[in-house]
Amino acid sequence: MGEAQVEVVCEGGPREMGFAQGAGLRQKIAGARDVLRRLEAFRLQQPWWLPYGLFRRLAERKAGRLLAGPLSRHYPDLAERLAGISEASGTPLNALYLLNALEAFLSSVRESTVVPPPSACSAVAVRGRRSATGEPIIARNFDYLPLVQPFFAMRDSRPKGRLRSVDFIVAPLCGALDGVNERGLCITYNYAFTLDAGDPAPTISMAIADALASCGTVAEAAARIASRPRWGSGILMLADEAGDLASLELSNTRSHVRRPGEGEDLIFHTNAFWCDAMREVQIARDAVFADAAPPALRGRRVLQSPELRDQRLRSLLSGSAPLGPVELARLMADHGPNGEPSDDTVCMHGSYWGTAACLQLFPRSRRIRVAYEMPCRARYSEIAL
Repeated sequence: MGEAQVEVVCEGGPREMGFAQGAGLRQKIAGARDVLRRLEAFRLQQPWWLPYGLFRRLAERKAGRLLAGPLSRHYPDLAERLAGISEASGTPLNALYLLNALEAFLSSVRESTVVPPPSACSAVAVRGRRSATGEPIIARNFDYLPLVQPFFAMRDSRPKGRLRSVDFIVAPLCGALDGVNERGLCITYNYAFTLDAGDPAPTISMAIADALASCGTVAEAAARIASRPRWGSGILMLADEAGDLASLELSNTRSHVRRPGEGEDLIFHTNAFWCDAMREVQIARDAVFADAAPPALRGRRVLQSPELRDQRLRSLLSGSAPLGPVELARLMADHGPNGEPSDDTVCMHGSYWGTAACLQLFPRSRRIRVAYEMPCRARYSEIAL
C-alpha cells in the first residue's frame, strides 16, 4: 500500500459532499463492489443453485429495502450523501446500501453459527500520567481482510454548518470508521459479536460520522450515538481534548459507557464486552465458528482472539510507564509473549484477518497518524486538521 494521505475533500451540503467522494474515489468504489465476489463471508450466503450475478443483485435490492427508510428518517444528511456518492461514482444506489450494510449483515449470529464481520481490532487510550506527551492519545489496530485494504481512504469532511473532521473510511462508506474533528473529539470503531436482534437501522459507522459532525466531547458523542437506533454491534473508543476517555459498548438494543477506573489514566478493549449487562447479549464464550463461516475460522472459538488480546494488553499495560506515540506504536506491534505473531496477537497475522491499518489519534492537536500496513512494519503518515 502507498502512503496514507487525504484522498478526497468533501465540502458543502450533503449531496455535494457525496458527489465529491463519489468522483474522487470512483475507481476504489467500483473495486470494492467487484471484490464482493471474493468475500467468503458474503459468498457463503449464496445458495448453490443461484448464479452470483443474480445473488448480488438480490442482496443489493434487499439492503436498499431495509436501509433506505431508516437512514432517511434518522440521518437524512447521510442519505443525501450516499445518493451523491452513487451519482458521481456511477454505482447503483442499492449497491452502495449493501456495501454500507455489510458491517451489520456480517455480524449476525444464528444459534451457534457465526457469520463474522470483516474485521477484529484492538484499541488503547491514554491520558495524564500515562501519556508521555500529556496529550490524550488513542492507538488503534484495524484488523481487516487483506483483500479490502486497497479500498481504504482518508477523507476530509467539511459539512456546511457542522463540524469538520478527518475520517478513516473504506471508499463506499458514507459513514466513518475512525476520525478526529475540529473540536478535538476522536472516535474509533471495533466490531463485536452479539445475539440480540434489532430492526434494520443506520449502521454504527454512520452514527460515528454524525457524531463527528455534531459533537465536541466524549459525553456528548456517547449520549448521541447511544440514543439513536442502530444496526450492528461494536465497541467505540472515544477521547476529547479535555482528557475524557470512554469505551462505548453497543449492540442492536443495548449500550454501556465504560471509563477508566479511579485514579487510572488508560483504558483498552478488543472485540469482547466488559460490562455484565452487555455480556448478556454477547455470543456465548464457548460458541465456535460453524459451517456458515469461512473455512479458516471453522471450529475456532469466536471470542478466543478477543480474550487473548485483552489479556495480553492487560499485561503490557500493567505498569505505570507513560506512553507516547513511539511506545504505543511498539505496544500495538506486539507479537505475544513468545514473539510469534498469530490470529491471537495484538499485531495480528491471522489466517483470515490481519492488521491492515494502524492509527494514532490526538484530540488536542487535531491530528491522525496512520499507516495502511501491519504495525510491526508501519511507516506512519501524519494528517492534521
